[in-house]
Amino acid sequence: MLQNNLLLIISLLFVVSMLSMLSDKLRISYPILLVIAGLLIGFIPGVPAIKLEPDLVFIIFLPPLLYAAAWNTSWNDFWRHRRPIGLLAFGLVVFTATAIAFISNALIPGFTLSLGFLLGGIISPPDAIAATSVLQQLKVPKRITTILEGESLINDASSLIVFRFALAAISTGHFVLWEAGVDFLLVAVMGIVIGLAIAHIVYAIHRWLPTTPSIDTAITLISPYLMYIAAEHFHFSGVLAVVSGGLFLSFRSHEVFSYNTRIQAVSVWETLVFLLNGVVFIMIGLELPYIINELEDNSLLSAIWHAVIISLATIVIRIIWVFPGAYLPRVLSKRIRENETRPNWKSVFITGWSGMRGVVSLASALAVPITLAKDQAFPYRNLILFITFVVILFTLVIQGLSLPWLIRVLKIEAPESEAHHEHAIRLRMANAVLDMLEKSYREESSTIEAFVRLKERYTRMAEIANSRLQQDEKAQLSGSFIPQYRKMLLEAVEVRRAELQKMTRHKEFPDELLRKREAELDLEEARLRK
Repeated sequence: MLQNNLLLIISLLFVVSMLSMLSDKLRISYPILLVIAGLLIGFIPGVPAIKLEPDLVFIIFLPPLLYAAAWNTSWNDFWRHRRPIGLLAFGLVVFTATAIAFISNALIPGFTLSLGFLLGGIISPPDAIAATSVLQQLKVPKRITTILEGESLINDASSLIVFRFALAAISTGHFVLWEAGVDFLLVAVMGIVIGLAIAHIVYAIHRWLPTTPSIDTAITLISPYLMYIAAEHFHFSGVLAVVSGGLFLSFRSHEVFSYNTRIQAVSVWETLVFLLNGVVFIMIGLELPYIINELEDNSLLSAIWHAVIISLATIVIRIIWVFPGAYLPRVLSKRIRENETRPNWKSVFITGWSGMRGVVSLASALAVPITLAKDQAFPYRNLILFITFVVILFTLVIQGLSLPWLIRVLKIEAPESEAHHEHAIRLRMANAVLDMLEKSYREESSTIEAFVRLKERYTRMAEIANSRLQQDEKAQLSGSFIPQYRKMLLEAVEVRRAELQKMTRHKEFPDELLRKREAELDLEEARLRK
């Protein structure tokens, strides 16, 4: 049994790697291709049936994925855009759940409002992994990706809280709005408190104990599970615990991590997140045969009809929400009009269109119990599962595939100011080095060749960055050699790498020294290509 499960996991990881390479070739976001591939693989005769356990997603997959997203999110950007993020992560989730409740109640015979709120809570949170995997290949304003990533950090928590209250209302038949509101705040606030408390302990370990890069990396892998499980143990929001703890530790990471810890941790986390995301998305596709088998044959056509209508509704609801959310605060607040630029309608529309659903929705649907009290079957459970899957597939494929096309049609590009910021950072860093050389190594910088070359290098960097900031014809001419210069540097890396390989084959020097030089070349090539 263990061998069969292990073989299945290894096979999934291999298929994920192969399909991800194919998605790069086809220029398709890999979550979309993985879901479609999983869907096709699931109908191949002889393929073992796979059932995605909700506990597996909530405990194994969700904490590290949320932690990685929080770690890569800038707290300053998150706080700067807190209003649009909050409107999407809390306001839109409640608005979507309410709208879906009434739509499904009117559309599906016998479907109560409580069941509608349950379905709305399940399908309300978009999965920003799919959106950002598309947007990162395109030049779009940083504001869009910041808002989408910030929304994805919080909307899972708010949707799961709505799901929890709706499920309690169905199970007990008891629901009081003000009690639900108080419980909502308690669950959210205490989840954040627990996350921050554990984050401070982890920060103290990184800061004051004699850790190594391997130990630091291991602790970063353990931390999200501690935060999530501790919060859920006390029935608070594990999602917000992980998010708050991840944001805090990310903000303070420069104080506790050395350069080699950062290099090692980033490599480990990039691989882990890639594999976890890949397995989750392909398993979403593999889940469909199981879901269809749970449906009665005579209800499949009606289930498809209901699912398509609700899928379209989720897309329209989000677009309806984002435009008032972007412009109404400006109408009501003079301070916002004076301090913030008016959002471009194209960017607002792309934010609204980037509402692909993902694994949290499916895991929530699978978490719906099979029976109620006294062994009574949970009403419409199989239909809720099917609708959730279709919403995920519909939004991933339709919105995911059309998003790059829409961005090109609307001619959305990153503003020039974002590029200027990069040049300004380079200028400040180069000038800092030049000041250091002038103060501490003035004589060496004029007499020793190595120091002279270093000074000339940073002088050129400062001149190029400064000329780019001037935005005149001379600046454009002076920077025109940069692509060719970078190509030459990469060729120099390849020449040195070939020479290293020759020395390795001839066994001229110790392998340890050669591997160190190879690692240096790897870092240099990564810097040049990035």
